Amino acid sequence: MTVSLKLVAALALTTLACRVSPPAKVTVAAAADLKFAMDELTRAFHKSHPEIDIEVAYGSSGNFFAQIQSGAPFDIFLSADVDYARKLGKPVFTYAVGRLVVWVPASSRLDAAIALRDPALKHLAIANPVHAPYGRAAEAALRNFGVWDSLRPRIVLGENIAQTLQFVQSGVADAGVVALSLALAPSLRGQGRYWEIPLDKYPRMEQGGAILKDTEPARQFRDFLLSAAGRSILKDYGFLE
Repeated sequence: MTVSLKLVAALALTTLACRVSPPAKVTVAAAADLKFAMDELTRAFHKSHPEIDIEVAYGSSGNFFAQIQSGAPFDIFLSADVDYARKLGKPVFTYAVGRLVVWVPASSRLDAAIALRDPALKHLAIANPVHAPYGRAAEAALRNFGVWDSLRPRIVLGENIAQTLQFVQSGVADAGVVALSLALAPSLRGQGRYWEIPLDKYPRMEQGGAILKDTEPARQFRDFLLSAAGRSILKDYGFLE
């Protein structure tokens, strides 16, 4: 009888311990162009993996690269430029190809398709080319269009592509060269108009990532990102494969 009572007590304690065990957590450093797509990706992932919490920080890929080199405790790095991931010396996976658009607010009189050459354009927002891949791509596109020199005094630099869009939304800039993935976000529908910059006007924006801490939860999230379900969500936000 005593043995049985002890066994019941042990089982009860084991059950209680399982109930109070914290969920596994995966921390992700993600390029700012992923903001809205990642919101949907993490919700979809959590439905099939409720025991894993995904915590995402957004910023410029160059800044994250520097932070990771200095020991920032991320589990996964999702870069807007696969080269940043490659430089970390970890196995790399590619998950998307980014695309650029010119975005103007719905209230603007500017035509997004010709805004870059419109004299009415007083300020243009782009991400900082020094550390933001979308900024480098934007500069390349402006140079290819032959408008870089004339627009340079009017350019406002965002810390990352998400802040670049915010500059246009807030009126700091009249238009912005931003990620298609942000322009397609449900929360921006009706707030602006965009024109997609031809892909041959800027270098191919191959986006890639790396697992920094090789754990089962991190691998599971990477696998979901690369699965048909994950790629379908990325496609909905304008990312090419």
